[in-house]
Order: sequence, then C-alpha cells, then structure tokens
Amino acid sequence: MTAALLTPDEIAAIRAQFPILTREINGHPLVYLDSAATAQKPTRVIEAEAAFYRQSNAAVNRGAHTLAGEATELYEDARATVASFLAVDPNEVVFTSHATEAINLVAYALGTASIGFGAGANAAAAPYAIGPGDEIVVTELEHHANLIPWQELAARTGATLRFIPVLDHGGLDLEAAATIIGERTRVLAISHVSNVTGAVTPLEVLVPLARAAGALIVLDACQAAPHLALHPRELDVDIAVFSGHKLYGPTGIGVLYGRAALLNSLPPFLYGGSMITTVTMERAEYLPSPQRFEPGTPRIAQAIGLAEAVRFVTEIGLDRIAATEHALTQRMLDGLARIPGIRVLGVDAPGPHVGLASIVVDDVHAHDAGQVLDEAGIAARVGHHCAQPLHRRFGVTASLRLSLAVHSSADEVDRALEAVASIRPFFGFDERGTA
Repeated sequence: MTAALLTPDEIAAIRAQFPILTREINGHPLVYLDSAATAQKPTRVIEAEAAFYRQSNAAVNRGAHTLAGEATELYEDARATVASFLAVDPNEVVFTSHATEAINLVAYALGTASIGFGAGANAAAAPYAIGPGDEIVVTELEHHANLIPWQELAARTGATLRFIPVLDHGGLDLEAAATIIGERTRVLAISHVSNVTGAVTPLEVLVPLARAAGALIVLDACQAAPHLALHPRELDVDIAVFSGHKLYGPTGIGVLYGRAALLNSLPPFLYGGSMITTVTMERAEYLPSPQRFEPGTPRIAQAIGLAEAVRFVTEIGLDRIAATEHALTQRMLDGLARIPGIRVLGVDAPGPHVGLASIVVDDVHAHDAGQVLDEAGIAARVGHHCAQPLHRRFGVTASLRLSLAVHSSADEVDRALEAVASIRPFFGFDERGTA
C-alpha cells in the first residue's frame, strides 16, 4: 500500500522548522535544491547540538563526575538511536567524521590485515585481507569517495580493480556484472543511489552475485539515507555508510555500519586513547567495535545532532517522505522534458529514482546555467558531483543538479523549471539552438 503524500499544510509546517528557508537570495525567496550535496538543518537539530554545549559538555567514557556521565549517556543514546534507524545492534554502529572516512577505514583495514580470504589456521582472525590475484569490483557510477579508496587499495596490495559499466540509458550493465563478479571477487563496493542520476542500484541482482562469490559487500548509502528506509541486514550487505549532513544532521559526522564479527576482525584505522584495553611501552591491546574505531575525543555533539535528525525523519515517516518526493520528482522530470535544449542524465535508467535530476543545457556551460538559477534565488549544484567517470561516460564534463528534500514544495519545483527554461534565452539561444 502506497504511503500518503505529505499535504501542503504538512510541508508548510516542515518548512517552518528550517530557519535558513526564510532567507532571500538576490531579492528572491531562497529555493534550496542542493540537498544531495548537503541538507539544511531543522531548528531541533541545531538546538540539540547547542544544548549539549550549554548543559552537558564533557569528555565521554570513564569520567566520574556528573557532566561526564550525562555526556556519555547522550552519546551512547545517539548510537542507539542510529542503530534503531538501521535496525541493527548499537555495537555495529561506528561514528566517523563522514562517509568518506568510513569507506577509507574499511579499505585501509582490508589492506593491512595479514591473512587472506581463503581457508587456513589463521583465516578466522582476519578473513577479509586483500592481496595479489584478488579483485575489487565497483561501478562506473560511483562517487569518488567509493572509488579512489579502492583504487589505492588495489595499488597497495597488488589486487585488480574492475568496474561494472554503465549503459547508454544510465543504468548498470547487469549482464556484464554477472561475468565481472566471480571467484576472484573479494569486495563489491556499490552506491545505493547514484548521486548523478538518482537511480536506485538493483541490489537484488548484484548482492546475490557477490554472495555467490563469497565477496564482502560495501554499500555507499549517502544518497539513500534521506529518502529510503535503510536496513543493511535486509539488504544483505556487510558494510553500509552514510553522512549525517545529508540526513539533515550536522557536518563532521558519519556512520559506519558493519556486521559485528566483521568489525571485530578488522584492525584499527587510527590509534590513541579510548580504544584500548591495556597499554605497555612495547604494545597495546584494543577494545572491540565500535570503540576500536573511535580513538580520541569522539564527535559527541555531532552524534547528538544526528540522532535528533534521525528522530525528525522517523517522526515524519520515510515512507511518506519517499512518496512525496517521488511525486515532486515526477513533476520536475515532466517539466524538464517540456523545455527545449535540456538533457537529463540517466533519466531512462530502469527502476526507481530518488528526488534529483542532473541536467545538461545545450550550448551553455553548467556553471553559467547555475549562475542564472542563483540570480533567481535557486541554489543548485554545478560540476561533476565527484563522479567524473560517469560524466565522461555520458560525454559531458559537468552538469547542473537539482535535488529535492523533505521541505521541497511544488511551488519551488515550478520556480526552478521556470528558471531552467530561461537559461538558453538568457544567453541568446532560440528553440532551434541558434544565437
């Protein structure tokens, strides 16, 4: 049963919770369509973070005084809130600086473990190490954060990096995937949602292929978390990462989910206080996950703010958010299709899409197109969106991306469409493309 759409009154009430939306840009009310880069923050998230600093600021873990106890309780409650959001155990949730750090953490750990994937006396101690002859599989549509760490891991270890290509319509070549993912595959690292096309990756096809190969499955869920229910166990992935700042939470906070046995088999990424059991002048022993991956003073206020953001979207209902954004996305895509000289990248990719569209305007560079929108008070992203290989596959160097959020309205979509329609005429081009 399809969830009920958010009503105009409900959207208005949600919008009222975002103080930045009252701003004017160049004399126009702000239309924020750059949430795929970073989402705006509702007042409750801002206040949750500020309240920690006002009332309970202290270092967490092992403090004996009242403030330290309060801070620790708030921090671990944030972990429990995120774990509930993911439907996993709290000890499977690691707080990082961002999703990029989380992916690098996993890639680093796999590159420093000393025991390979196969059977052997010590295989259980570090069963996911990477070495010569192994293969790491990504896709052609990955964000650089889910590509470069694997390139570097392959270079360090002698493994081979392979990729699943993108077809002309913007979807993945699943026939090729069935031949690329095989007995040598040790890691499959894929995005849940493309940050360029908005297409949802067909995990129901790729995950079984990786499982049959015995590969580790790493999911970049940054673009999915604000739009779709994210339950890693149901998706049958071993690792999932997302960034707080895209989920209406603070910057400087990311989440790494990993199966407990897997996390406890990996070596630490960073070393220092708060992640040890015993230290001598010669050696150290480390705590289990998540503490083994959270050395030093952790991101306490940011985690508290993220937990409030999770409660914010949970109270609205991710099913209702998804249904409403789907309707707005269709309104946006239908409108773009009626504008001459506009190409939407990956619009024909099969399967569901989330609320974003990356467009190319004939005869006009993406940066110039973005300036036209900015003059109209519309914030949109221009560039390659940290996905140069995918843009190269589409034969372009940059695009203009419009991305929706829980506070987006039909009126804002219509304003954006009007502004996009004005781009080519602004530069003197008519409908035939002549100046």
